Amino acid sequence: MHIVVVGCGRVGSELATTLSAAGHEVVIVDKQEVAFRRLTEEFTGSRVVGLGFDRDTLAAAGVGEAAALAAVTSGDNSNVLTARIAREYFHVPNVVARIYDPRRAVIYQRLGIPTVATVTWTVDQVVRRLLPDQPVTEWVDATGQVVLIERSLAPAWVGRSLDELEVPDASRLVSVTRGGSPRLARPGLIGQEGDVVHLAVRKDRLDQVRRELGELA
Repeated sequence: MHIVVVGCGRVGSELATTLSAAGHEVVIVDKQEVAFRRLTEEFTGSRVVGLGFDRDTLAAAGVGEAAALAAVTSGDNSNVLTARIAREYFHVPNVVARIYDPRRAVIYQRLGIPTVATVTWTVDQVVRRLLPDQPVTEWVDATGQVVLIERSLAPAWVGRSLDELEVPDASRLVSVTRGGSPRLARPGLIGQEGDVVHLAVRKDRLDQVRRELGELA
């Protein structure tokens, strides 16, 4: 998967390295070439010098073919502007912007830009938003027979009953995180854009559930 990371600070360099080590084709962008010194030898991707919200710079990073982009510079406005250009001009399907002021998160969410505030920032959270179609294992019970997986809701499920996500005798919908607030699942709950679902799954049926979730995307 081709992924663009804008900003080679401590977070950007770690994120780029993590994604590169996972086998993705990563291009990292920064306005200062010296910033690339933060990258370790594990990073096998490409480097582009320039401003992340400059269309020519993004084009040079191959954003037109990118499946995801993360804007993680030190400036809120720059990150959101970069994310909006990637989403609205280059039509990158998965974008995320790092912000320092969590009070702005609601505004940006209304603009269709997923954000992660510094106070809750982890590389793992960003990877989940960049790769929403890949279920993440959150918890395993003491016997190892039941696991809890997280998955971002696919667009096809917006407006549909989330009851249909359950696989008989294999998985059950436990909770839904909506607008940053978790809620326990209830019968007839209708999916909304931006929902993150958590399902309890039998360990021996995990591969089947993941396949069916993939097919339902």
